[in-house]
Amino acid sequence: MAKSQFEKEIEKLERSGVISRAQFLQIMAAAGAFMALGTNKAYAAKSSTKGRIVIIGGGAAGISMASRLKRAIKNPDITIIDPSDRHFYQPGFTLISSGVYKADEVWKPQADCMPSDVKWVKDVATLVDPAKCWVETAKNGKIEYDYLVLVPGLQINWDKVEGISKETLGAGNAHSIYDFEGAQRTWPAMKAFGEKGGRGIFCDTYTKHKCGGAPKKVCLLSWDNARKNDNLDKISMHYYTGSKQLYNVPHFTPRLEEIYRERNIPVDVNVRLKGIDTAAKRAYFERVVTAEDGTKSYIPFNEDYDFMHFMAPQSAPDFVRESGLSWREGSLAADGWAEVDKHTLIHALYPNIICFGDCAGIPTSKTSAAIRKQLPIAVENLVATMEGHAPQAIYNGYAACPIVTDYGHVIMAEFDYDKKEQITFPLSLFDMSKERWIAWVLKVYGLKPIYFNLMLNGLY
Repeated sequence: MAKSQFEKEIEKLERSGVISRAQFLQIMAAAGAFMALGTNKAYAAKSSTKGRIVIIGGGAAGISMASRLKRAIKNPDITIIDPSDRHFYQPGFTLISSGVYKADEVWKPQADCMPSDVKWVKDVATLVDPAKCWVETAKNGKIEYDYLVLVPGLQINWDKVEGISKETLGAGNAHSIYDFEGAQRTWPAMKAFGEKGGRGIFCDTYTKHKCGGAPKKVCLLSWDNARKNDNLDKISMHYYTGSKQLYNVPHFTPRLEEIYRERNIPVDVNVRLKGIDTAAKRAYFERVVTAEDGTKSYIPFNEDYDFMHFMAPQSAPDFVRESGLSWREGSLAADGWAEVDKHTLIHALYPNIICFGDCAGIPTSKTSAAIRKQLPIAVENLVATMEGHAPQAIYNGYAACPIVTDYGHVIMAEFDYDKKEQITFPLSLFDMSKERWIAWVLKVYGLKPIYFNLMLNGLY
């Protein structure tokens, strides 16, 4: 008899020596009990409301939303607009880049992920007219809606790093895991860095971005690769962040900063990557200095490297701004993030539009864990709006970032809008401000099957 994927995961885990089969089954049983205790809203009495619902985006937010709406409404009329052939588990890109996952372990055909009885328009949304309630698509013309779910994700602006394009990621040993192909190219480079040594440069970016922990994970796993090869004396590493500190969640920051100090990885703050000369293997930065009167100056400098991992600036897709759906003022306006009430997730100007996930202009991290917590709020408030009621469900800003510190340990950072820790069971049994093996087990072996089998099906 063929082995199930679950059995294969257990055997992989046993071979790794991280945890025994019995321990793994105990953890999964606890996690299963937690989910069974009611983490989801049960739609025993479905709504009889009617209306054409169009969802822009077939990622984690879009497909999960459609699955949940099917359970919440008796006869839903749902259309998803998305051009993708494959559906990626994007949190797995970091694990591809570090040799933990194979490339074919993080995706499924998009057709296999689409909920049944949902119309799929395999196309790109190019414009929304929120006053006339239609979406313009590249090939299928206008699609009218009564209610719009705006979840197109974000766009990575590779061209804002001079000398870089998506097609040439990896040239000059400058890598980024924010791309499926880029993640695959990163692993051989990280492995070689650990085996041969050299100068490693790692940086994030100055815009809001998805999975802010990923650049830190790549940095720390690169160090651990060198340690495993007994080559720490052959490497030097430096981390540059566009933020004013390495991490801004007080409960988790002290230990993370301590790890960087212990590993002799200097951290420079308020630094922006401007360009990369891949032929010379030289990165160009500018340091942002703010005077007492608030004026800013930008001091350029450059660093040579042997291995580099970087993040390009990110923004909402262009059509969001062009459709008049972005913030009109404030810090979120510059990059086009959608103007959304941070608690109800309803658009500030158009009450028949709900927006969450990476595209939303709300002050929380852009992670799949945040989307999971936003989903029930979005469903409840959309159904209430369709029924003519005021939205009552409130999102508290929950997000989670599993910061991988080495092969076998993770700091599981969970927090809300106020940057207060929000530790969930069964991890609440542990001090999650420190790196834990149980969080590594959850990250590597638990979250992906939960994502594909439960979350996308509206069950978690």
